[in-house]
Amino acid sequence: MTVVHEINTLVWLGELSVRHGRRVTLGDVPGEAWDEAARPGVDTVWLMGVWERSPAGLGIALRDEKLLASFREALPDLTRADIAGSPYCVRDYVVDPELGGPEGLAAARAELAARGVRLILDYVPNHVAPDHPWLAERPGCLVRGTPDDLARAPEAYLEAGGQVYARGRDPYFAPWPDVVQLNAFSEELRAAAVDTLVAIGDQADGVRCDMAMLLMNDVFAKTWGDRAGPVPAEDFWPYVIPRVRARHPGLLFVAEAYWDLEWPLQQQGFDHCYDKRLYDRLVHEDAGSVRAHLGADLAYQRRLVRFLENHDEPRAAAVLPVERERAAAVAVATLPGATLWHEGQFEGRRVRLPVFLSRRPQEPADESLLDFHGRLLAAVAPVRDGDWQLLTCTGWPDNDTHRDLLAWSWTTGRDRYLVVINYSGRPAQGRVPLPWPDLRGRSCELTGLLDEGTYDRDGDELADQGLFVALDAWHWHLVSLRP
Repeated sequence: MTVVHEINTLVWLGELSVRHGRRVTLGDVPGEAWDEAARPGVDTVWLMGVWERSPAGLGIALRDEKLLASFREALPDLTRADIAGSPYCVRDYVVDPELGGPEGLAAARAELAARGVRLILDYVPNHVAPDHPWLAERPGCLVRGTPDDLARAPEAYLEAGGQVYARGRDPYFAPWPDVVQLNAFSEELRAAAVDTLVAIGDQADGVRCDMAMLLMNDVFAKTWGDRAGPVPAEDFWPYVIPRVRARHPGLLFVAEAYWDLEWPLQQQGFDHCYDKRLYDRLVHEDAGSVRAHLGADLAYQRRLVRFLENHDEPRAAAVLPVERERAAAVAVATLPGATLWHEGQFEGRRVRLPVFLSRRPQEPADESLLDFHGRLLAAVAPVRDGDWQLLTCTGWPDNDTHRDLLAWSWTTGRDRYLVVINYSGRPAQGRVPLPWPDLRGRSCELTGLLDEGTYDRDGDELADQGLFVALDAWHWHLVSLRP
């Protein structure tokens, strides 16, 4: 199962530079920093934001008072030097020289590969910067406008090189002021997208595709109508992904996806899609809601990305009480599918940093939380290679707290693992039926994967009645079971 560690590359290198008293680029990151990024239990590192950022986009951001206010809120001692521009306003798909350029990235990939870890990079399919070369060289890749459009809706169109282009957007929000819209229906754009992704595949082992659902035929037609031209017979991703995989068969495609379009995007070729629905349920809802979500088809679940935060979401430590945060972390770490951890999440950072910034505020690390995540990632690494099964807990007529229990098992050859979480703010008791009938007639030993405590139980009771559990609020059992 894929376990991704997302790192804000610019901020990370800046902090390493301060720590080591010299300028650190991707080409000369100290080995211990790579060990920390590729810690036990992580098999993929996402270096977020390595491509050239746009000076034109930066200029637009610096004139946006609402955006500047958000920067100051996150970084009260903000200076002009801290504002680098958006990594999703791409000037060109070339590694920024300030980060070490293509040679630095190649060295970084080699360091990760030496640790058995893959590298993922960003791809932004929906839009480019207003100073991207395509505006001059390949205008057929873009959604065009007219002078009348610009006069009528200057917030939705911009002029560059004597031409009018549409600003990038999705169908539910105002246009983004700093980017230009690509045309998903354009044959020229589709061919260029293949070339771009093949070039990324030369430098990395996977791509995280920003807002991937915006390029789907029905979504794009809803957003742009006649502006985009005729709807192609083939959707964008089924055109692009097979052509890229002809050159890079093993390239991992990860979709940032919303609006319950994860399943269609999986069918269109993505290996994994964000599971935003699970995030919302873990953060805002109860055990019953989470359990209902986990009843989906297992083949579908194995291709989801489970997370508690990323650069677009609030920090988990800022929105979840500490015990609930740990219970949720146990859940996402032990479910089928990919897992995404966000750099800073392990130590409990609370400030969500705008991606425009190159520096973040100093925050004291929660050493207890850091230790917990380190033990959790290492402990569950061997667990998720087997067969997963959602379990339904039972209770008693006068005690319905079993409804607050989430439970599932993993079976890996002769190894059996059990996860039970009280996902509520009250104590809960219940019986957990186990899927291993061969326990009958044998004594069984349960061993905690985090605390290493051991418990002996009668196999007949486990097989016939299930495991009795009594858990305090937001507590869990994460155990191996051996007859």
